[in-house]
Amino acid sequence: MPFADAVHAGLASVMCSYNRANNSHACQNSKLLNGLLKGELGFQGFVVSDWGAQQSGMASALAGLDVAMPSSILWGANLTLGVNNGTVPESQVDNMVTRILATWYQLNQDQDTEAPGHGLAANLWDPHPVVDARNASSKPTLWDGAVEGHVLVKNTDNALPFKSNMKLVSLFGYSHKAPDKNTPEPAQAMFSPWSVGVQSANITELNTGFLGNLSLTYSAIAPNGTLISGGGSGANGWSSFSSPFDAFVTRARKDGTALFWDFESWDPSVNPTSEACIVAGNAWASEGWDRPATYDAYTDELINNVADKCANTIVVLHNAGTRLVDGFFSHPNVTAIIYAHLPGQDSGDALVSLLYGDENPSGRLPYTVARNETDYGHLLKPDLTLAPNQFQHFPQSDFSEGVFIDYRHFDAKNITPRFEFGFGLSYTTFEYADLQVSNSQAHTQDYPAGTLTEGGRSDLWDVVATVTANVSNTGSIDGKEVAQLYVGIPGDGPVRQLRGFTKPAIKAGETATVTYELTRRDLSVWDVSAQEWQLQQGDYAIFVGRSSRDLPLQGTLSI
Repeated sequence: MPFADAVHAGLASVMCSYNRANNSHACQNSKLLNGLLKGELGFQGFVVSDWGAQQSGMASALAGLDVAMPSSILWGANLTLGVNNGTVPESQVDNMVTRILATWYQLNQDQDTEAPGHGLAANLWDPHPVVDARNASSKPTLWDGAVEGHVLVKNTDNALPFKSNMKLVSLFGYSHKAPDKNTPEPAQAMFSPWSVGVQSANITELNTGFLGNLSLTYSAIAPNGTLISGGGSGANGWSSFSSPFDAFVTRARKDGTALFWDFESWDPSVNPTSEACIVAGNAWASEGWDRPATYDAYTDELINNVADKCANTIVVLHNAGTRLVDGFFSHPNVTAIIYAHLPGQDSGDALVSLLYGDENPSGRLPYTVARNETDYGHLLKPDLTLAPNQFQHFPQSDFSEGVFIDYRHFDAKNITPRFEFGFGLSYTTFEYADLQVSNSQAHTQDYPAGTLTEGGRSDLWDVVATVTANVSNTGSIDGKEVAQLYVGIPGDGPVRQLRGFTKPAIKAGETATVTYELTRRDLSVWDVSAQEWQLQQGDYAIFVGRSSRDLPLQGTLSI
């Protein structure tokens, strides 16, 4: 579904991956590229390979690959030869070129711009003029992303927000401070430890892991400093950023608060007069390898060791994905838990503004947090459908779970999670009321009959129904609420599925009306026999609320 949304929005290019689908390399899989992407979804842009993912010459051209990166020894003169000897139709090459040029014009690359290669030499290792790519207009977006990416999931007895007159605050944990180095040496400029999101791995091993096929074991955490972006070739570098420690120092000086810290000890000494102890850990992740676990014992024990000595322990986790918390969640002195995720350059300032109530938490979890790893079942790791000693470097997954992933898996198995999908707390309260469901005049025959457009048949995007509800801020401070719409489709599918969300800013004491439009595609299921999306006749359950398991409003849509 998300792929169809992207294509419908006018997506310019799609990257094919390293893995195989049905044992055919993704970059030479005609069913995926020609059949589904360019055929069923009507994709008009070009397909580019992930770096080095092209595995064949003529076969990949025929299968729908348009651009091979970073270059291709398999094409070039070979592609010309393939056309001349009839292996590849000339029309196929014309189609490849047309897609690339059409995208060039679609993105206005024919308009006046800086001279080609401005700022960078053809050889990236050569010196080049300094280019300042920062844009002041992006600051509000960066700030909002940092603040709203934090998700408050526990806040016992209103431990947060802090008071500004606190006398002593103590900081613990390796994810508070900035890395000790942000000046990559030329030989390491491409894959420096922090450009890939970790300083815990040896740089030689890290380079080998990216550029070769060596199998290595990596730490579950980045113990030498905080994380602000994901690891891998697309990781962000920064000219400056605010670490949590830097931001706490600034706030403490402003408020006259004494600040103690220990970022080295696993079982630190804690001043008994500390009014709050903030423990910051992380869960590192990158492209190129899998995370070893959904938690790590070192960080869990560090948190418990601090909580044993501090009655108001706040846990902050910089994480790229699901991170379990049951190793310390029930400790009576762990009063608050925040998933900070990867906040970007405003990391520390955003965290401190939330802790002190200058900003109101409004982030929501985009995943389900289980109580135990076993709750995820086989979703936790790929299905190995081959014997352990056969093709051990090529694990096979048959995707037998179907659409029952994340919250849909937990609903189907009747498993109670620690935190459900869409969950998050605020410093204010919201109430839901007045659910209204209305049908439109769109055709509701079983199968779509529209012409093929970008994203699929045109009538898949027809609005079939509209849902509205009122959300009231019943608390004493302004806040934002992520109001979520779920639909229960008739049949043996998931109990409910997310079909919309909106995030109004609502002042204290005021009410906002949220509106959702449900398209034919939102309500359809795939008919394997007909090979079409089917809109079934019957009653569709409609739910609106705070999360996938907190849905106070329920109604029915009849088709």
